[in-house]
Amino acid sequence: MHDDGPLRIAVVGAGPAGVYASDILLRQLQQHGEERGLGAAARIDLFEKLPVPFGLVRYGVAPDHPSIKFIAGALQKTLDNPNIHLYADVEFGKDLTLDDLRQRYDAVLFATGATEDRVLDIPGHQLDGVHGAAGFVEWYDGYPTAVDEWPLEAQDVAVIGGGNVAMDVARILMRRPDDLLSTDIPDNVYEGLQKNSARDLHLFIRRGPAQAKFSVQELREMEKLPGVQLIIEEDDFELDDETLQRASEDKLTRQMLEELYTIREMAEDMEDDGNTDFAGDPADRRYHIHFFSSPTEILGADGKVTAIRVERTEVDAQGHLAGTGENIDYPVQAVYHAIGYRPAQVPGIPYDQNRFTLANVGGRVFTAPESEGGERIPGLYATGWAKRGPVGLIGSTKSDALETVGNILDDLAASEEHGRLAEDRSETSIDDLLESRGVRPITFEGWRKIDAYERSSGAASGREHIKVIDPEEMRRIALG
Repeated sequence: MHDDGPLRIAVVGAGPAGVYASDILLRQLQQHGEERGLGAAARIDLFEKLPVPFGLVRYGVAPDHPSIKFIAGALQKTLDNPNIHLYADVEFGKDLTLDDLRQRYDAVLFATGATEDRVLDIPGHQLDGVHGAAGFVEWYDGYPTAVDEWPLEAQDVAVIGGGNVAMDVARILMRRPDDLLSTDIPDNVYEGLQKNSARDLHLFIRRGPAQAKFSVQELREMEKLPGVQLIIEEDDFELDDETLQRASEDKLTRQMLEELYTIREMAEDMEDDGNTDFAGDPADRRYHIHFFSSPTEILGADGKVTAIRVERTEVDAQGHLAGTGENIDYPVQAVYHAIGYRPAQVPGIPYDQNRFTLANVGGRVFTAPESEGGERIPGLYATGWAKRGPVGLIGSTKSDALETVGNILDDLAASEEHGRLAEDRSETSIDDLLESRGVRPITFEGWRKIDAYERSSGAASGREHIKVIDPEEMRRIALG
């Protein structure tokens, strides 16, 4: 143990990126900290603006994704480490400043994620009935600041996007509400989905089956939607030999393409059997999958969506996209776009507008993008989507954190003070500061109370878990 005590690290954001990075940092110190002159331990304080931790796992994954949701259990085990301290309901830039953290911590790591949609830049994007995926995901996942009700009057719906978020949005719009009662879906969402009028859903993907970004799991969940007939366009699967060869070279792409061909066969069987669902039962909803389809305009009347105009595209074996000039109009009353998230800007931290990330190289924060002559800011780091942009699955966040943590420890080990860079090393300093400002953090114990309450509420209704969505109720449960 150093005379100045363990290293002190602040992490802003308690989603998967922040929690994984905290776990990796502690493990690396335990294994190599002594030999590098850093000591074998650190105190890590996780600051989260929401009243609860786990970010994307709790609020960005569809409720019918239990196989991904179990990650929350692993994250919870990490937080149950005496060297990690959760400060939820504490907002950086409002309750705490950068100076506050730099004074008290040897390094500050931003793992702030993303909550905003990228802009859908086509004519008609401002019409009533056009929705970004982020708002809809927040609603069905019970995000604390989400709207209470969602407009679901449209019978014909378009979803734009070729990734997993688009698939989640489409699947929730096609699901029967009762099929979600085994999940942690909030009561207001269940009641809202009972009024869902969607009967025909069109998923538009700009490129072809070989370039889609779906996970195989998403495709398998698409296949087994009760009461839903899948409809595909045969021509979309006429791929040339070079495209198929390229797709086969990557294992995940090959598996995804094989699953898409399975879906094509299923769709043919559903039609041949008289428009049925996967189980052979009559279908009352239809899910149309359109590849090589690039929306170019949303049409409207009286300020409301009436149709979407889509241009057919061509894609070569390298994935290069070109329009064909052939346009098709589809009558719809609502359009959802899932074309990517925009990671949040952080007060006082330089942002790279081209990459949609904090300005950084390898997780080290810079004064501006390196291409614009930015220079490194000592002691500030980024991981997760704040570092690399909104790409990759939750699991890829681990490998991402390894690089950033390695750079943090390299920088601390290279310092003359053996990494003890913060002036104020008092164990109670951050608690005293927050108390002086009237800020009452929700700790890990507070989170456990919320989790126990949600589980007991679910048990009372014959369900495993029902989310609390009101922030004030969360505070009342956690703080007593």
